[in-house]
Amino acid sequence: MKMIYRLFTFLFVSLLAFNAIAQNDSKEELIQFSGIIITGDSLNPVPFATIIVKNTLRGTTSDYFGYFSFVAQPLDTIVFSSIGFKKSEFIVPDTLNENRYSLIQMLQNDTVMLDEAIVYPWPTQDQFKQAFLNLDIPDDALEIARKNLSAEQLSARAESMPMSANMNFRYQMQQRTNQMYYAGQFVPNNLLNPMAWAKFIEAWKRGDFKRKGNR
Repeated sequence: MKMIYRLFTFLFVSLLAFNAIAQNDSKEELIQFSGIIITGDSLNPVPFATIIVKNTLRGTTSDYFGYFSFVAQPLDTIVFSSIGFKKSEFIVPDTLNENRYSLIQMLQNDTVMLDEAIVYPWPTQDQFKQAFLNLDIPDDALEIARKNLSAEQLSARAESMPMSANMNFRYQMQQRTNQMYYAGQFVPNNLLNPMAWAKFIEAWKRGDFKRKGNR
C-alpha cells in the first residue's frame, strides 16, 4: 500500500514539474514585437496600417504616428499593408537572446502620381484671358449681404412674415389687459381721438396704405 502511495506521489510531482517546464518554455517563445512603419520615399509615418501574422487572425494596427506593438512568436511571417502602399513581409528571427524585438518597416507607394493637366474651354490662352477680362463678375458676398440687410429689404420681409408665437402671445395679453382695464366703463372711441386722426393723416401722406395695397 505504501509503495502505491509513493508511486502516485512521484507521478503527481513529476506532472507538476513537467507543466512548469512547459509553461516556462511557452513563455520564452513569446516575443514582444514592436516597431514603426514609415514610407520608403519620404520617411513619414504610415498611420493606421494593418500588421497581421500570415495565415492567422493575430495582429494589430499602427497608431497615428505609425507605431505598433503586439505579441508574436519566432519564425512568424508578419504582413504589413496599408491603402496606397505595397504589401511587405517580415519573418521574425528565431535567434533572439531576449523576448522583445524592434523593427523599422518601410512601405513603398503603390500609386502613380500623374502630372497636372490644365484644361481651358478656349483654344488658346489669349482667348481665355480676353474672355475672363470681359466677364461680368457678380457681386461678392459682402455686397450681397449689404443688399439683403438694407432697411427696405428688412421692412418688406418683416411685413410679409406672419406673427410669431411670442408676438401672438403678447397681442392676446394686451387685448386681455385692455378688457380688464376698461371693465365696467365705456371703451374710448378712436373716431373722436385727435391723436389717432393725426397719426392716420401722417400715414396717408407717407403712402403706407398705398404700398400695402400694391402688394
